[in-house]
Amino acid sequence: MPKKAQSGSHPRTVAVVLAGGSGQRIGLSTPKQLLKIAGKPILEHTLALFEEAPDVDEIVLMMNPGFVKDAEEIVRKAGFTKVSRVLPGGTSRNATTQLALDVLTDYDPTTKVLFHDAVRPLLSQRIIADCVKALDDYSAVDVAIPSSDTIIEVDDNDIITDVPRRSRLRRGQTPQGFRLGTIKDAYAKAWEDPAFEATDDCTVVLRYLPGTPIFVVPGDEHNMKVTQPVDIFIADKLFQLASSTTPEFGEEDYRQRLTGSTMVVFGGSYGIGAGVADLAEQYGARVFRYSRSATRTHVENPADVAAALAQAYSATGRIDYVVNTAGVLRIGRLDQTDEATIEEALRVNYLAPVHIAKASFPYLSRTRGQLLLYTSSSYTRGRADYSLYSSAKAATVNLTQALADEWAADGVRINCINPERTQTPMRTQAFGEEPAHTLLSAEKVARTSLDVLLSDLTGHVIDVRREDPVAASRQEAESTGKGSE
Repeated sequence: MPKKAQSGSHPRTVAVVLAGGSGQRIGLSTPKQLLKIAGKPILEHTLALFEEAPDVDEIVLMMNPGFVKDAEEIVRKAGFTKVSRVLPGGTSRNATTQLALDVLTDYDPTTKVLFHDAVRPLLSQRIIADCVKALDDYSAVDVAIPSSDTIIEVDDNDIITDVPRRSRLRRGQTPQGFRLGTIKDAYAKAWEDPAFEATDDCTVVLRYLPGTPIFVVPGDEHNMKVTQPVDIFIADKLFQLASSTTPEFGEEDYRQRLTGSTMVVFGGSYGIGAGVADLAEQYGARVFRYSRSATRTHVENPADVAAALAQAYSATGRIDYVVNTAGVLRIGRLDQTDEATIEEALRVNYLAPVHIAKASFPYLSRTRGQLLLYTSSSYTRGRADYSLYSSAKAATVNLTQALADEWAADGVRINCINPERTQTPMRTQAFGEEPAHTLLSAEKVARTSLDVLLSDLTGHVIDVRREDPVAASRQEAESTGKGSE
């Protein structure tokens, strides 16, 4: 039995994750919360948010009744220690909330309860913390963002009857937070109403406890709900902007995690590869650098790759991290490119990551390690004169996401770094000298790469930019939280 809040102690916070959806609205036989995004089920991403939240003490998961065992397996494999119960949900949102409240019957009325949609896997830690804090002063809290669209009201014949002022409108999100006593009282009154129907829990408080103020915490445009087929695509793309969620480790973390580990870096003689290798060695890793210029290692040659990995393993008895920054940049019209150049570009930029991945797997599966690949911002859209480079980098992204899925059960992680224009020898050779302030430093990319290698991420494409667009958009949303006309 989970612990109740003790008299006089800080109120306990319980997150209730609502995962009762069926997926029928997007034409699926499997609930959408079990679909995979960035290598993991949406449900796992969402549970991880509350598992990592320092203000959350316990998680109760309300699951689609037909998939409770699937959810239990996700919890078990991920090692979520805060999940106290996985229970079947009800036939409606309101019924599922009531079932969760029944579980919390013996809890102190001051307990803070956060109800969150399982299919909102991009919730920020800032929102969780703000909701918990707001419940110190209010007994009901909602999360919402300003509406950028004009909202119209229509009658049964689709004729406009009103256009409300946009400055007073918000788009609701979750979590919705309550003091346990408040939400229990609201539902007790609601069930006495034969016409009771509500799409969310704040509506229940608003209607049946009308004197209770409901505070609004500023939400986040990225805190989207996966409802329609296109949402799956959008959410997957938003996970690619993961620089804002990439854990940043401190000096002591680096030393503890890297000391005694073995890292193999292909393309480690200069640029980003050298930066990653230098940092890892600085914090105690045993690093083996391989490149065409320094060790005559040709990454496009499977035999060379196998020999390099075997050498590192023979010397240390383990391989924890494999990094591949090797690549060639060949610019020009495809119809004017000779066969030898085409062959080299494809072998180095795409077949090499394939060979490295295949050869690395046996070693990484023993250490539950990680493979780190690199793409380019040009992968998102092919550009003139970049046909070979862009297409190979797009293939590398797909390779990353596919292998994250394939290797998940083996505990092997694979991620891909997507740096914007970076000051490296390869770029200088292709474009000549450019103003330094317009380029990302190789050192910043190397530091982010190390953070990713030490993280639990898998299947992610991590953007590294001089300015973080996700953080910037969130700051803007928070600064304009009251909306405008």
